[in-house]
Amino acid sequence: MNIGFIGTGNMGTILIESFMNGNAVKQEQLFITNRTLEKAYNIQKRYPNIHVMPTNEEVVKHATIVFICTKPLHMPDVLKQLRPHLTDHHCIVSITSPISVQQLESLVPCSVARVIPSITNRALAGSTLITVSERCTEADRTTIEHLFRSISRPIYIDEPITRIASDLASCGPAFFSYLIQKFIDAAVQQTPITKEQATTLATEMIIGLGALLEQQLYT
Repeated sequence: MNIGFIGTGNMGTILIESFMNGNAVKQEQLFITNRTLEKAYNIQKRYPNIHVMPTNEEVVKHATIVFICTKPLHMPDVLKQLRPHLTDHHCIVSITSPISVQQLESLVPCSVARVIPSITNRALAGSTLITVSERCTEADRTTIEHLFRSISRPIYIDEPITRIASDLASCGPAFFSYLIQKFIDAAVQQTPITKEQATTLATEMIIGLGALLEQQLYT
């Protein structure tokens, strides 16, 4: 099965790199494009067998699972552009939380799903939040789950908790990174400890805390 990516910005690139590192797909199975094609070609330089397509429509012609990694503002226009080229065999996967699965389903004639990734997926860790439409087939659901199980822990969520679940799983790393940085800065400003020492200690502390939580030794 071929996988498409429309949009190779920050999160699109993270997903592609994660799928490669997690051996979720082969390079030859990926068909990608971007409004600025140079960004897509930069990915191809690292993974030479990935296919760069000149247009969104060309991606849809070659791939059945298609990730839409554009900004929410642009997504309706992209889907309207793709609509005439979509069939029952396609599955559109959005990675943006503001647009509901029901809204996606109203814009295209095929199976749809929404997957909210996290920057932690780049380390083949963390969770991904999955919501599927009523039209999403069991085969598509299995494929999506397989892809994300290679880079994360997939968790199915219902629409009403999308915002808070996204804040915890996807936005959480930024909040905690900010807190840890302030923790380090305060230590350096108030004591003789060096920034390198404080950074090492804080990093090892948060990694160790994660291990405790994962092993359910501390809650």
